[in-house]
This record gives sequence, C-alpha cells and structure tokens, in this order.
Amino acid sequence: MAAPLPPAPLFRPSLIATDLDGTLLRGDDTFSARSLAALAGAARAGARHLVVTGRPAPRVRPLLAALGRTGLAVCAQGAQVYDAATGTLLWSVQLDRELAETALGKIEAEVGQVYAAADQDGVDGLTLIEPGYRMPHPTLPAVRVERRAELWRAPISKVLLRHPGLSDDELAATARSVVGSLATVTMSGPGTVELQPCGITKATGLALAAERLGRARRDTVAFGDMPNDIPMFQWAAHGVAMADAHPELKAVADEVTLSNEEDGVAVVLERLYAR
Repeated sequence: MAAPLPPAPLFRPSLIATDLDGTLLRGDDTFSARSLAALAGAARAGARHLVVTGRPAPRVRPLLAALGRTGLAVCAQGAQVYDAATGTLLWSVQLDRELAETALGKIEAEVGQVYAAADQDGVDGLTLIEPGYRMPHPTLPAVRVERRAELWRAPISKVLLRHPGLSDDELAATARSVVGSLATVTMSGPGTVELQPCGITKATGLALAAERLGRARRDTVAFGDMPNDIPMFQWAAHGVAMADAHPELKAVADEVTLSNEEDGVAVVLERLYAR
C-alpha cells in the first residue's frame, strides 16, 4: 500500500463530492459505519455530500437510500443530475445512438470485435448487454439482448465496452484516437471503458449540481479512484485519490488517502471536520 501524500493546507469544504465504486463503496456494495459516521459529522459542520458516479440513476437509487440521501446526485458520468426527493432527472444528456454505433465501428476497425452494453436514459432505464459482454459488477442488474441493434431501441446515456484481449488502458487509448468528436471516451473501473456524450464529464454534472446547491468549486473536495474522476478533480479545489487509484488520477491528485476498504474517505473527512 502506498503511503498517503502529505495533506494540503487544512480547509473546511462546504461540498463533498464522492465517487462510489472503488471510493466510498466497499467491494460488497456497502458503506462502512465509519464512512457513514464521517459523512454525518461533515453534515453537522454544514457540508453537503454529493454522489458523483458513473452509475446511471436507476443503479444509484438504492445506494442513495442506504446513505439516507434525499437530495441531488450526479449520475451516468455527469450526463444526469438526479433528484432523489422527487425521483426525477433535473438534467440529462443523451448519447446519440447513430453516433454511438459509428464510434463502435471505428473502434472495431482498429482492434477487432469489442463487446458492448448500453445504459438507457431515464429514471427507470435498463442496462442492456449484447452477447459476449460481461458485467464488471456482477451485482448490477442487466438485460441480455440477442443482437447489438437492440442496444439502440431506446434513448441511451452511455455505452460500455470490453475487449477480449486488450487492457482497459489500451482499449481507451485506441478509442480516443479514432472516436474524435463522436463521443467522450473514459475509463471508470476495471473492465469499464465508456462512450458518453461529447463534452460531458463528471465535472459537467458536478458544476450544475453545485450551482443548484449554492456551493462553489473553491469550497469543494472530491474523492475518486479512476481516470473518469480527473475532470472532477480539476474542477474541485482539492482532489483526493484512493490508495489503489489509477496512476493517471494519482498524477493530478492533491492528496492520496487509504483504500476504500480501509475507509480512506472517512480518514480525510475526519481530519477536515475535526473539532
């Protein structure tokens, strides 16, 4: 385990933006008692907690309930701002299905067959997976379809890609080199390279949600573990990477904490909101 970097000068942020998988969530899709206590302590100090995740809104709802959150959440890599109080999307951006199909063709022309899945837009959208695609998180529900064309049967927020031979880094690099302005390419976890609407990142949704909450970027601390968190770190005043974070995220982080299994988020929050 890498030793944490020296912390930045102490400040007390009014907005806490956390990724879920690999960051606030443990590997069994639960939150530790220490993390919940640290978030409660921050709330008593006047801070707001905002989930900023690659998961689409339907896959986030039960986790928000476990956190006791009834406010906003940024979902689908920033393409959705979800209001848990009303069960509605306050803002959403769809990935054009024709552009997504064209992007997939360009990628496969370079690397051969890839396996794809699509997250449908909307608060009740499904995750559809084509033959050969394996969900990186086996606890997440998905509907298998018979043909790729069925992935595009309803509006989508993003496409997930896997390759039988290439690493995530290799697949993401190739996708970026050929997709151009058709989509934004990001990597959100092991086995999870994604295509999302061009120009949309976690920072996009975070900025919109922060404005609605009346919170400023200079008062925001962000936690994450993968390259899809880089825009969020660049937007926030202070970015904290987990101990086992991707090297690209660690390179732009202001601080490195312990892993998600070791309550790394709680360790930092306890320090920031110490009496």
